[in-house]
Amino acid sequence: MEMLLIRHGLPVHTVNPNGQPADPPLSEIGREQARLVANWLREEPIDRIYSSPLRRARETADPLAQQLGLEVEIEARISEFDAESSEYIPLEELKRTDPERWREFVAGGYSSEIDFEAFVAEVVAGLQHLIEQNPGRRIAVFCHGGVINSWATHVLGIAPRLFLDAAYASVSRFVAASTGERSISSLNEAAHLRLLQQIRAEP
Repeated sequence: MEMLLIRHGLPVHTVNPNGQPADPPLSEIGREQARLVANWLREEPIDRIYSSPLRRARETADPLAQQLGLEVEIEARISEFDAESSEYIPLEELKRTDPERWREFVAGGYSSEIDFEAFVAEVVAGLQHLIEQNPGRRIAVFCHGGVINSWATHVLGIAPRLFLDAAYASVSRFVAASTGERSISSLNEAAHLRLLQQIRAEP
């Protein structure tokens, strides 16, 4: 079976002063990214669509689900590691506005706030479940950068870390054999986003 892991589109910067978890919607750019990835994948024989329960992932999944006439099924174990945080700052924005904090984060600063190994174990269990439920199928799973990194490091057999700078609305493809082998077909496909990048670059 083939499993496509699609990162959500760009969300809005959200801060909840009351301490409640931030669960931001997609920004205008994020909605366009969701439309472009749906157009990119709509000709592929996708059997089922899954999503993290977080709003940014569900909203990215919706255009493809509508085009294919499929239901978006929720898998709670593929939420991002910052799901309970009261603030969401897009990493690209953090890199631009506070590069020192960004460097600290990608170097492993997130590990002081969460149990990253437990997070990875939860993600792997969730994705293994989807694999077991879909022998011989192709499934699209809308999720998060941390989820994609967790599964990729699991497949590669390396220590869990954020080694891949997964682009918003990028596609990474994995193959799972019934005999247990797991392999990577591609990482971080983003050719479908070139049109948006060109439009944003126009004066």
